[in-house]
Amino acid sequence: MTPTAAHKSVVLITVAGPDAPGITSQLTGILADGGTTILDIGQAVIHGLLSLSILFELNEAEARDKTIIKDLLFKATELGMKLDFRVMKPDEITQKQKHKAYHYAVTLMAERVSAPALHHVTAALAKNKINIDEIARLSEDEFSCVEMLVSTEAEVDRRRLRKELLEIASQSQVDIALQAEGLYRRAKRLVVFDMDSTLIQNEVIDEFARECGAFEAVSEITHTAMKGKMEFDESLRLRVEKLKGLTNAQMDRVFSRIQLTPGAKDLIRVLKQLGYKTALISGGFTSIADRIKSELGIDFAYANQLEMSQGVATGKVIPPIVNAQRKADLLDLIAQQERIHLDQVIAIGDGANDIPMLEKAGLGIAFNAKAVVRERADLSLSQKSLKSVLYLLGISGRDLQEILKT
Repeated sequence: MTPTAAHKSVVLITVAGPDAPGITSQLTGILADGGTTILDIGQAVIHGLLSLSILFELNEAEARDKTIIKDLLFKATELGMKLDFRVMKPDEITQKQKHKAYHYAVTLMAERVSAPALHHVTAALAKNKINIDEIARLSEDEFSCVEMLVSTEAEVDRRRLRKELLEIASQSQVDIALQAEGLYRRAKRLVVFDMDSTLIQNEVIDEFARECGAFEAVSEITHTAMKGKMEFDESLRLRVEKLKGLTNAQMDRVFSRIQLTPGAKDLIRVLKQLGYKTALISGGFTSIADRIKSELGIDFAYANQLEMSQGVATGKVIPPIVNAQRKADLLDLIAQQERIHLDQVIAIGDGANDIPMLEKAGLGIAFNAKAVVRERADLSLSQKSLKSVLYLLGISGRDLQEILKT
């Protein structure tokens, strides 16, 4: 908003009523004919009801006789709209012109976002002196995703606010994401996925063990490692030892029963159409990861490689092991190779060995993750579908449908 001379009148009008084509055009036409200067404008339509606000500066002649206000009131009545106006005081305008230096996006997701959830979140924002600038529903059908663009003049303690929002999320059964709002949120270029229990619903090593008759022993080690109670390298070696004798034919059988996480195909397809690079970085195995890469059209895939001899697993893994630190290093390597800033990288995972990767990325998402991961990631999702990630980029359900049609 440009500074306004103290001797000129500034008016704020608010128009509300049934939406129809041409309302904004006819009202701004009156402002144009009257030689006003528009300083700010905002409009929203919810279920066919329009709310329009315009802040404008009157020229000196209009400021004396207020003819333009009468014309606006008459036109609004003719259109079946209600119009309120208020002459702004100089100190109000000065106050509104203060720059809000910190901007955030708050996204709520659930099967249906409830009134208590909205209340608790907006109350938390108010308590932290955060102003809501815009609210929009991103979901197309059900009221399942709401995005709020918010701002504040003072920097927010994001760690403390995020903890507060996590408590609300737990109590209200809603996912709440807090992100810095700016160019990098809207200009992500690389998305990196964990594989097991993230991009796919299976734990591949457990499926391999099932083929070998060692499921119980391997599964116990897997769960211990994913909870962060055992070093990944040690757990991997112990589990791979129990896979000795696994054949290529058995690995083929495992791949045939792999189930992608709901929404995975659509998410990858949309990301590719929007020009994103995608990568799969897994503590699992190349024999499955490479096929998933090929099936979904993923750009990069890194995973552990089983040592094989004449088509049979020897019980050893070929170094280097793709552990937690290597996952983070590979993410960094891909970003450098593609000349992508780390702030433009999203990482998605569920286990303790994903934490360094999630922390390395500009946005780390814990997807249906263990508690230790939810506490460390930038945000946590408990949604059934991976497509929900798109809401965090500000992509609406209508945008998604349009992209998937092409």
